[in-house]
Amino acid sequence: MNPDNLRFGSGQAVLRQEDEPLLKGAGVYTDDVSLPGQARLYFVRSPYPHARIVSIDTTAAVAMPGVHAVFTGADLLAQGVKPMPRPVNFTRADGSPPASPSRFILATEHVRYVGEAVAAVVADTEQQARDAAEAVMVDFDPLACAVNMEDALADGAPLVSDSPDNRVAETRYGKADDAAQAFAQAAHVVKLDLTHQRLVALTIEPRCVLAYPEAGRLTVRMSSQMPTGIRTQVCDLLGIPTEQVRVIVGDVGGGFGMKTGAYPEDIVTAFCAHRLQRPVKWAADRSEEFLTSAHGRDVLSHAELALDASGRILALRIRNLANAGAYPSMTGVAIQVLIGPWVQTSVYDIPLIDFHYTAVLTHTPPTGAYRGAGRPEAIYNIERLMDEAARQIGMDRLALRRRNFIRSEQMPYKNPMGQTYDTGAFESLMDQGVALADWSGFAQRASESAARGLWRGQGIATFLEWTGGNALEENVNVRVMADGVIEVFSAINAMGQGIATSLAQLVVDVFDVPLSQVRVVLGDTDRGNGFGSAGSRSLFTGGSAVRVGAAQALDKAKALAAQALEASVADLQYDTGRFKVAGTDLQITLGEIAQRQPEQRIELDSTTAASGPTWPNGCHVCEIELDPATGHIQVASYASANDVGRVVNPMIVRGQLDGGAVQGIGQALSEQVVYERESGQLVTGSLMDYAVPHADILPGMFVTEMDQSVPCKNNVLGVKGVGELGTIGATPAVVNAVADALARHGHAAQAPHLQMPLSPSRVWALLNPD
Repeated sequence: MNPDNLRFGSGQAVLRQEDEPLLKGAGVYTDDVSLPGQARLYFVRSPYPHARIVSIDTTAAVAMPGVHAVFTGADLLAQGVKPMPRPVNFTRADGSPPASPSRFILATEHVRYVGEAVAAVVADTEQQARDAAEAVMVDFDPLACAVNMEDALADGAPLVSDSPDNRVAETRYGKADDAAQAFAQAAHVVKLDLTHQRLVALTIEPRCVLAYPEAGRLTVRMSSQMPTGIRTQVCDLLGIPTEQVRVIVGDVGGGFGMKTGAYPEDIVTAFCAHRLQRPVKWAADRSEEFLTSAHGRDVLSHAELALDASGRILALRIRNLANAGAYPSMTGVAIQVLIGPWVQTSVYDIPLIDFHYTAVLTHTPPTGAYRGAGRPEAIYNIERLMDEAARQIGMDRLALRRRNFIRSEQMPYKNPMGQTYDTGAFESLMDQGVALADWSGFAQRASESAARGLWRGQGIATFLEWTGGNALEENVNVRVMADGVIEVFSAINAMGQGIATSLAQLVVDVFDVPLSQVRVVLGDTDRGNGFGSAGSRSLFTGGSAVRVGAAQALDKAKALAAQALEASVADLQYDTGRFKVAGTDLQITLGEIAQRQPEQRIELDSTTAASGPTWPNGCHVCEIELDPATGHIQVASYASANDVGRVVNPMIVRGQLDGGAVQGIGQALSEQVVYERESGQLVTGSLMDYAVPHADILPGMFVTEMDQSVPCKNNVLGVKGVGELGTIGATPAVVNAVADALARHGHAAQAPHLQMPLSPSRVWALLNPD
C-alpha cells in the first residue's frame, strides 16, 4: 500500500471527516431544510395520564388564520390509517397473546399517558398552529391511573388494556427445580433488590420530520437511525406502495436507540403531507421530547446468587419487572424479556439459572431502546451481586471473579441462555484493567482523600455484551466515478458516531487511494435499503459489507481494465488507483475505466452477512470520593480495558467508549424520570428538573485502552460492536465504588441498599437513617 495512503487506512486515528462541515455550521439537519409552501404541524396533547375522550370540537381551530386542517383520531380512522404495530412472539403466563391496547397515531376513545396526541393542527406557521391547537376543545373524562409497577400490579389496579391485568407478557428461562436445589445446598446466598430507574435519551437534536410530495411520490426527511424501517411503517400504516415513498436522513444529532423506529408523530406528519399535497414539518420541542419520546430502563430486579464454600457460583436467580408503558412495542418488550437475559450470566461460568421476566403496562409513555438496551440492566444485576458476594463471604473481589470466569479454552462457549460466545479472554482483560487503574495503589490515594475528609471507594465491573440486533446482513452499493472518486452507499446510518469516516478508511484499505478520493453516502432509501444502525451493529455488519463490496468492485474494475488494455487479468498490477500491464508502459486509471462505461461509472451491489453477533467485553474500574457530611459523590478516576476486536479508528473508538461511560455515570449518580404518583404528571419534564450529567461529573481524564488480540470470528473484519460498551460497564463500576466506600468506613450493611441515582440527599439519608 502507498505509504501516503497507509496513514488513512484502518487502524489509524484519522480525524472524523464529518466534523468540519458541522463545526462550520454547514450541517444539514432536518429542521435546516424548509420548502416553498411548507406548513407547520402542532399536536394537541392529553393533560391526563388516563381518560376517556368524550368529544373533540375543532370548529374554532379550523377557522383561525393560516390553518389548513385539523385532524383527529376519528378522521384518520375514517381515512383507513392503521394503528401502530403491537408486540408479538411473546405470551402471557396463560399462553394468551401479549396485553396491549391498540395505539392509534392520534388517540381515539382513550388517552393512556400525559402527552399522548389527540389532534393535529396544520397551519402556515408554527405559531399559528400552536394558537389553533389552543382552540381545539377536548372534553376528557379523567380515569384512575397507575404510573408505577407496584400500583399497576396491585389488586383492583386501573387497567391499561382490555386484558384482566396489566401484565404484558412473561418469559421464564432455565431449570427452576435444579436451581432451587442448588440454592438449598449453597454455602452462601446473596440477595439484592435493585432499581434501574427510567431515563430520557436526551439527544441534542430533538425529533424532526419534513414530509412532502415530490414527482408523484411522498418524500419523508427526518432524524432517524433506520430509514428503511421508517419507510416500511409509513407505507404499512398509510397504505402507500413502497415504491411511492422515499425516506431521506441527513445529519442526525444523536440517536442512542431512541430514534430507531417510527413514532405516531412521524406517521401523522407523513399523512398530513400526503393528504394536503404540500410540505409539512413537525419539530419536537424539548418538553415534547421529555413527554413522548421512548424512555429507557425502568426495571425492578430481585437477584440472587448461590455460591459454594470456595466461592464457586452454583446458580443465579432473577425476577424482573419491566415497565413497558401504556403502548408496549415489540422492541421495548424484547429488550427486557429476551435480550437482557441473553447476557445475564455475563463473563461467568454459571451452570444453573432460574429467570422470570415480566413486562408491565402503566399509564406512562412506552419504554424502548436506549444505549445498551437490556444489557445494562443485566450487567448491573450480576456485577452488584459479585461485589456484594465478595463482601459477605470475605473473599477478594478479583479472586472471586477469577474463580468464576469463563476460560479462554472453553471458547466457543454456550451460555445457559443458549447464546454462543465465539471469543473472549476475560481474566486477561481484568488484569489489564486493574493495571491501568493502579489497583494496588489505592490505599495511598484513599489516605490522601481521607486527609481532605472524604471517603474513597474502588469499584470494578468485568462484563460482556451482545451486539447486532440479530440483523446480521447488510447491503452496499459501490460506484467508481469518472473523476476517480469511489462512492460507497450503505444503509447503516450516521448519528454522530463517526461511522462515515470508519467506512471510508475501509475503502482506502481496498483501493489504496487518498481518503479525499472516497465519498460515503448514507440515509436514502432510493439508493439502498437495510436494517440501519442499532445494537452496535454498524461497523461489524455495515463495515464488513463495505470491505467485501469494495473488494468485489475492484475485481470488477480489474476485469474491465483487462478488456480496455487487451491484456490478461493475470498480467495486471494494481497500484494507487491505476492498473498496469506487467513489463509494459500500458496503464489505465479507475476514472478512465469508468469513463468507458455506458453510465460513466463502474457500479456494483453487494450483500454480506456476519455469521453471528459480536461479544465485546471489558474491565472498567472507577474510584469515587464521597463526602460523608453531604452525601456528594465525585468520580475521582476512571480506567477501562476493552476488547472490541480489531480497531478501525482508535480515536473514534475511544470517543464511543468514553461517551458511553459518561451516560452510564449519569445514570449512576443523577438521572431519573419521575412521575407524580396520584396525578401521573411528569415531574422531571425539563432540563431544569432532569439532572443530565455536566462536565464536572467527570474525572480529570479517562484512561481508556483497547485489546485487539482477540478478534471476532463472526465477521470478515474481526471487529466487535463498541457503541454501548462504555455505558454498560460504567453504571455498576460507579455504584460498586460507592458501596466499597461505605464498607471501608463501617457501613457495609448499607451497601446492599444503594439505589440509583446516588444523589447527595439519597446517600446522606442512607448514612443517617435516624
